[in-house]
Amino acid sequence: MKQQNSAVPGSKPSKARRKTREELDREARDRKREKKHSGHAAGSRATGGTQAKSGSGSSQAKDPRIGSKKPIALGVTEVQVKKPKQHKPKSEKPMLTPQAELDLLENDERLDALLERLEEGETLNAEEQAWVNAKLDRIDALMAELGIAYDDDEDEEEKEKGDDLMRLLKGTD
Repeated sequence: MKQQNSAVPGSKPSKARRKTREELDREARDRKREKKHSGHAAGSRATGGTQAKSGSGSSQAKDPRIGSKKPIALGVTEVQVKKPKQHKPKSEKPMLTPQAELDLLENDERLDALLERLEEGETLNAEEQAWVNAKLDRIDALMAELGIAYDDDEDEEEKEKGDDLMRLLKGTD
């Protein structure tokens, strides 16, 4: 018996058999069906079709639905009475007596350093100048509250010199 498609050296190759119209139509329908079903299955998003892929990473499957998972109470629940919040005092420092506050301001190193810079003729920036002015105003207020008179030694010396000059002019000693 002779085989039709056997390749014998030196012989002519036989022509390929042509497919009939029915065979061509059947193959076309199969290709179309395969192409049509190439996407995800219906409802795969809601049912979580990708559990096999993410199963190795976490023990619990991630819910593919979008949105908050926080439970919402649908019925009327207890009415919560809001308690008024107690306001904290603005300053956490304990209230000092005027004398203690004055002592703190007089011994303030930053204030002393800035006042020395001013005496040397330096100019301070606006923030430092405002801070110094506020502290000096507070010192004046505390001294007025305590009844301490602010006497300059220079004023006393000028008065004494003035008195000495008057004595010399009058000739009394």
